[in-house]
Amino acid sequence: MVTPRYPDREAALVLSKLAYLTLCRSIRLFVLLARSDAAKDLEILVLRHQLTVLRRQVSRFKLEPADRALLAAVSRVLPRSRWSCFLVKPETLLRWHRRLVAGAWTYPHRIGRPPLDQDVQQLIVRLARENSHWGYQRIQGELLRLGVRVSATAIRTTLRRHGLDPAPRRTTTTWQAFLRQQAAGIMACDFFTVDTVWLKRLYVLFFIEVDTRRVHLGGVTAHPNGCWVTQQARNLVLVLSERGRQVRYLVRDRDAKFSRGFDQVFRSEDGEVLVTPVRAPSPSAGCGRSAPTAWTGS
Repeated sequence: MVTPRYPDREAALVLSKLAYLTLCRSIRLFVLLARSDAAKDLEILVLRHQLTVLRRQVSRFKLEPADRALLAAVSRVLPRSRWSCFLVKPETLLRWHRRLVAGAWTYPHRIGRPPLDQDVQQLIVRLARENSHWGYQRIQGELLRLGVRVSATAIRTTLRRHGLDPAPRRTTTTWQAFLRQQAAGIMACDFFTVDTVWLKRLYVLFFIEVDTRRVHLGGVTAHPNGCWVTQQARNLVLVLSERGRQVRYLVRDRDAKFSRGFDQVFRSEDGEVLVTPVRAPSPSAGCGRSAPTAWTGS
């Protein structure tokens, strides 16, 4: 069974004003009853004349809710033939009366579950934006860990309302996406060869910062080996430490000259060495494009 809704503060304020206005009008009515009929008729004639003058000067009257309630209540007692004394039309009085009756018996219009709290909605949107691969069911599980119980349907509806995909496709991170996201701390290294006039082949080791495209020349030798490459790595780390920079990730290929000692130099500085896949030029494409530039600028 649906129970009627109790009046809110605004309705209670209107009722209090109506009670005060009714009391004032009742006192005036008692005073009017003590007068003679001739005095009453004369006063009614004066009031009607003043009302006619007022209607000529003011096109629209401003009435408060308490005034409307009192006029609507009096119209229920006064005969319909005497409604010409009111400032408004009979249709307006009937509309005010119907509104008063509807306000006393108003049922709640919302059917179904109550809306989610704003803090919970913001938390759902934040989890979805910071973890783009999470679906609405994963978000529901994470909220349960935080002690927040929300249905999966409500989470899905909230994500759609904010323009987010409730079930994004899970894809593996590609090398291109990884390099773009972590470019600020990535450095790649590789060799390129140069043939001299006397047909002697030299091997050039260089390092390139992925974000700034700045190339560091490691060294040039005709016989590269693991010890020589490791020493060049130590020299690079020393130069970067003087400049206040640190290598977070070092991308290299599977050349045998990059020994364990070479990797240990960067790992000792809290760096991580990433080895490119076999026959995959995309991870080291930056080194391939920058090799001639590094040699020309040296």
